[in-house]
Amino acid sequence: MSRLTCALAALGFALVSTLAFGQAAYPNRPIRMIVPFAPGGASDFVARIISPKLGDLLGQSIVIDNRPGASGNIGMEAAAKSAPDGYTIYLGNIGTIAINPAIFPNLSVNPQKDFIAVTEVADVPSILIANPSVPVNTVADLVALAKAKPGELNFASPGSSTLNRLEMEHFMRLANVKIVHIPYKGGAGPAVVGMLGGETQVMFVTLSSAMSFIQAGKLRALALSTTKRIDALPQVPTMIEAGYPDMVSSSWQGVFVPAGTPQPIVEKLHAALLTTMATPEIKERFAAGGVNVVTSRTPKDFASFVSAEGERWGKVAKESGATID
Repeated sequence: MSRLTCALAALGFALVSTLAFGQAAYPNRPIRMIVPFAPGGASDFVARIISPKLGDLLGQSIVIDNRPGASGNIGMEAAAKSAPDGYTIYLGNIGTIAINPAIFPNLSVNPQKDFIAVTEVADVPSILIANPSVPVNTVADLVALAKAKPGELNFASPGSSTLNRLEMEHFMRLANVKIVHIPYKGGAGPAVVGMLGGETQVMFVTLSSAMSFIQAGKLRALALSTTKRIDALPQVPTMIEAGYPDMVSSSWQGVFVPAGTPQPIVEKLHAALLTTMATPEIKERFAAGGVNVVTSRTPKDFASFVSAEGERWGKVAKESGATID
């Protein structure tokens, strides 16, 4: 009996040692970061800035895997179904994680059950923009034009369930105007390209996706969703200044891993991401693109934040009557 006990104890020790070594060795190959939108949008902007530094800290390269389509659901599903081994991480945002469940009745992923929240990494303010061919320079001008031509103006969005779509739906209710929704597949990049080409006239969009075009004069900035003006665009007023105090909003980005990922790996990723986001160069590059660095003290804190956001934006989606287009 004592021999059996000793043998089992030895086997148990060997298994624990093997597991500990495996976790300590993580990562020992490249890590895939799934971005559920096309290149050119806010999510892609964030991913490509943080991935080199994060890879340096972890000792492995971070490979960006853009999976656009279905308002981010294609990429989200691919990430959720990936092996929970730390080699697939997911850059989720307010749209995919907090809004999609309220818009898509048959969503195959439950973000709060199928992912482990690691940390928030960025907060991106929104901006109301117009194609320069549209004769508007202010929010008041836009409201007047929309009332004079009901249903004749189009607004772009990165998808049916995105924050930018809900922002415009909310604005239309407040201003009592009707602007036709034109959803684009693949995120903010394609929607902005559509605006540049004159397919649509106005939209709310993440500032990082429009900043360079605004500065080049290719798009016209009407107002920001922030509580105060920003240094990068000091001439652009806020929606509050334009008379819409309820139009304060922003899009957050955060890192998630598939449910079942070992806690030591989650903690290692959390620590590496906090160090990454504290890097002065990353803060500067984010600021130049209109993005703020925001991190979560613990993965549990981020999970609580995500839960609250799901409740908040689910309510907004229901009240606006937003559906899949």
